[in-house]
Amino acid sequence: MRHAINALTEELRRLKASGVGRVSASEGGLAALRKAAGRRPADGPVPAPAAAAAPTVSLPEGDKESRWRALRQQVLDDPVCRSKVRPGKKVVLGVGSLDAAIMFIGEAPGGEEEIQGEPFVGPAGQLLNRMIGGMGVSRADVYIGNIMNWRPDLPVGLDGVQTGNRPPTEAEMAHCLPYIRAQMEIVNPRVLVALGATAAKGLLGFRAFGALGEVRGHWHDYGGRPLMVTYHPSYILRNPTNRTKRLIWEDLLKVMERVSLPISDKQRGFFL
Repeated sequence: MRHAINALTEELRRLKASGVGRVSASEGGLAALRKAAGRRPADGPVPAPAAAAAPTVSLPEGDKESRWRALRQQVLDDPVCRSKVRPGKKVVLGVGSLDAAIMFIGEAPGGEEEIQGEPFVGPAGQLLNRMIGGMGVSRADVYIGNIMNWRPDLPVGLDGVQTGNRPPTEAEMAHCLPYIRAQMEIVNPRVLVALGATAAKGLLGFRAFGALGEVRGHWHDYGGRPLMVTYHPSYILRNPTNRTKRLIWEDLLKVMERVSLPISDKQRGFFL
């Protein structure tokens, strides 16, 4: 049925592009479409299902590794997370050092991430690795996670593949926030770094600011931990100028100072 609806959608788009403004449809065809959309002609719209309650995370006693594994299993067993992951794809949890001083937080997995089950492994992740390297540490020295544990869905093509990404909704992030908070509790980093506006809104609140520039480059508090907000690495991929690189780098210099990483004159002069 999904493929049939996708095919119909593509044909309607083609007709519209060719100048066709109206199409005829039989009552039987309309009834079939209503049924596929979950509607009954006499009853009108079916009420939207109630949002699933956010999960309650209870971490066991023990060392960090055992607690992280218990959390990972809870995420894997979460019925909402499982229902949101497409066949053949993976739920995504954070990776890195459980003793990290710095924890980077993005918004959601993309296409490469849901295949590998690891955050920031695509082009933006490769750039993030270079940014971390510029700080004098490696990916293995920090912890990298996303607020979301699954890739926000979009309609798939006839080949069953999703093209493109969308920001997660407030409700979607509300479901996953207990899991990123649990990762913070396990790792206990000295500093949090929110990458991009969506991640910042997920942590600070959707109505906490308008444009990212209002909160970027400043220290905030999240659960008693200092939080730095900066641009997502994909911002540099879209705007690869020294100016944009310097904006992010200035934020990372503040992070380095906060965790007492050594900063050379060369590092202070990057992208000037």
